[in-house]
Amino acid sequence: MDDHIFKSTQEQATAAWINHLNQLRLSELIRKLAEQNVNFKQALLELDNIRKFIAFPQNILGSEATKHGEIAENVQVYVSNARKIIEGLKPEYTFEGVGRLAPEDYLKNGVKVQSKFYSSDLGNRTFEAVCNHLKTYPDFLKNGGIYDIPRDQYEHIVSLIDKKPSLLSRSEYKLVQKIKEWEQTNGISFTEKVNPAVVDYADVQLGTVNETVNNEDASIREKNQEIINKVYRESEPTLSEGVKATTISATVEGGVSFCLKVAEKLRSGKRLAEFTSNDWKDIGISTAKGTGTGGLRGATIYLMTNYTATPASVASALVTATVGILTQAYKLKCEEICEEDFLINSQVIALEVSISAVSSLLGQVVIPIPVLGAVIGNAVGSFMFGIVKDNCNKEELRIIDRYNKSMFELTQYLDEKYKRFIALLNDEFEKYSSLVDLAFDEDVNKSFYASISLAKQVGVEDSKILKDLNDIDDYFLL
Repeated sequence: MDDHIFKSTQEQATAAWINHLNQLRLSELIRKLAEQNVNFKQALLELDNIRKFIAFPQNILGSEATKHGEIAENVQVYVSNARKIIEGLKPEYTFEGVGRLAPEDYLKNGVKVQSKFYSSDLGNRTFEAVCNHLKTYPDFLKNGGIYDIPRDQYEHIVSLIDKKPSLLSRSEYKLVQKIKEWEQTNGISFTEKVNPAVVDYADVQLGTVNETVNNEDASIREKNQEIINKVYRESEPTLSEGVKATTISATVEGGVSFCLKVAEKLRSGKRLAEFTSNDWKDIGISTAKGTGTGGLRGATIYLMTNYTATPASVASALVTATVGILTQAYKLKCEEICEEDFLINSQVIALEVSISAVSSLLGQVVIPIPVLGAVIGNAVGSFMFGIVKDNCNKEELRIIDRYNKSMFELTQYLDEKYKRFIALLNDEFEKYSSLVDLAFDEDVNKSFYASISLAKQVGVEDSKILKDLNDIDDYFLL
């Protein structure tokens, strides 16, 4: 393979690799967003289960004053599950396998749970309900069962247990003593077997539960947006990935430069053992340049493809063109080349990278190119003008600007010819379509004469066209 082609292929390979890194990150973003969308919908479905349950209060166990007990069970199960699901975790609670009048109200990770919700300023009525339940089902705790009570009552009871007895009121002191006796009798601690529910006592009443669910719905939506924002942040390009792209690009391009320089010297007739210190110095300089250019290429492509709407192949081409044209500008300034050489060399550089970029793009998607020469010509001019405008002095800018104007004039000229040609084609096509319609007209006379015109239109020799009855008789009878 020609060294130049090999180098160009390697440069586009670097661009393709960085594009692959970007694509991997994008694919991961899409996957996570899709998963989160499923989590979000499932979490809302959990809340809908509560809405369906409370939509028919006549079916809820208990009187108007006690229906909140079964409501609390549904809120605890479905709200807890929704909070887990929205974070991509497995739900912990279920009613499956639990009878409506069983000792437990629901299961948490397979553990039996009894819910107790009673109106009480101190929480003493709720605690009494816990004690009564344990008397009815003495093996409930031994079998691993636990209790859920209103969150506000649980927090209040725990705060009383932690206080010094001297700071408690008479009723508070009596409640704490009962709890301690209960702990000693059963060989357990209150906080070990009694847990706070996800809501307060007031949140599960018939008149307030709708608001509770709506507030939880808003909270789920807010949490979902936080997670989505986090997913987007995690998918953003990072410094470490940019350094990785830069390092690998520098290493690869430096290695390619080393190999090409060594191969060049071997082709000249030298054997590896015959390389002099000057040869190795020359190889070292070439390798260093390749490494520097590769690092610049990797960093630039990574930045352009992640922070601008620039394809990786185009970004690579821009880096190559920039380095090449700036080198030519330096030679012009040092009078090593003339204006004509500068223009021709810059054209060649821009043309090569334009073709390389277009070829790379065509390898990924098929696109129609009706006037390839004009496209590449404009690409060459755009590359050259953009690079010189930002990096060179007025002299180089004047040269490139003159070239760009000539390209613009040529493009306009070709564009006008193209428009006239298309107009002519449209006109001829309309005539042809009209003649075809007439040639197949139901009126025999119209179709006959239209057929004659159609034959002339498509280039049939006049002598071969049957124009009247005599021509027809001669054709068929002779």
